[in-house]
Amino acid sequence: MRLPMLGQAGCGHLRRVVAMYLVASVIFASVAFAPAGFATTGDPTDSPVTWAVTPADAAGPDGRSWVELELDSGASVEEHLAVRNLSDREVTFSLTAADGYFTPTGRFNMLPGDKQSVAAGTWIQMDKTVTVAAGGTAVVPFKVTVPDNATPGDHAAGIAASIYSQGGSDGTQLGVESRVGFRVMTRVKGEVKAALSVKATASYDTSWNPLEPGSADLTVDLENTGNVRLSVDPSTVMNDARWPAAGTDEARTLELLPGDRRTVSVHVPQVWPLGIMTLPVTVSQGVIAPDGATQSLDPVRESVTLWAIPWPQLAIFVALLLLFAGLFQGRRRRKKELVRLVEEAREAGRREVGTP
Repeated sequence: MRLPMLGQAGCGHLRRVVAMYLVASVIFASVAFAPAGFATTGDPTDSPVTWAVTPADAAGPDGRSWVELELDSGASVEEHLAVRNLSDREVTFSLTAADGYFTPTGRFNMLPGDKQSVAAGTWIQMDKTVTVAAGGTAVVPFKVTVPDNATPGDHAAGIAASIYSQGGSDGTQLGVESRVGFRVMTRVKGEVKAALSVKATASYDTSWNPLEPGSADLTVDLENTGNVRLSVDPSTVMNDARWPAAGTDEARTLELLPGDRRTVSVHVPQVWPLGIMTLPVTVSQGVIAPDGATQSLDPVRESVTLWAIPWPQLAIFVALLLLFAGLFQGRRRRKKELVRLVEEAREAGRREVGTP
């Protein structure tokens, strides 16, 4: 089932808003995934259903992209969400909360409906459904309650409004759950511990053109072994230039939740093969506070050794050695042959004149 893009529904002015929301779609019958900024119901005669979900206060959307909380163990707080129905008919949405996580590409997501939450997703209580009039907005309260035995640090969850539709163009019955939502980050007060484990390996990619350098590829394994969310930026320095991990730049770093593991790669071009080489690996890091500010920490520095054997250059060197050796041997053979011929000529001359 192909879901139309937001611009096709004439909602281009909402792209900047919808881009900030957690988006996921699960097609349970075929175990496939698709974008779900909005969804089309299974019945092709129905008009598309388009909606957005944002944090809110009691009066309506309050401009936040997601919810950041800081609570004591055992404490609770009431928040609100706003469901905006951008369609031309009344729609009933299912409301769910689930544990949150970051995907390998760094995008925030929440567990699908067929997986049971065991952490912060179970801390959220709210109504299971909400009915929103065509073109209307409904504000729904939800309560976040931190268990008494919750560990200090950051805990991630997500809240989503979804539609479950059925129907297939080929007569089959597909169950499609389309979800739109946002993240709920809760920091449980207590001892904050920031810790990052870094392990790096490297390999060298040889250029078989002896006049061109090769490249180095670093694989950096990152693990957040602390209890707070980290912003990390792995890189290396080579040839007086900084090479960041793939997918990162000065404006976008990776986020790691407590316990998260991520493997990133760093590609360094224009590396001449000089035998054994050592590349520095620097991982800048910072703690992301509940207000969104990042407190910088000392970077983690490692070094990785790799073999950069100059095979093409060695092959040319060996070929030149063989060439010169062959020329030298040929010259010696010719010289010996010349000496032999001279001696034979002299011997022949002595025989002719009778010289003993």
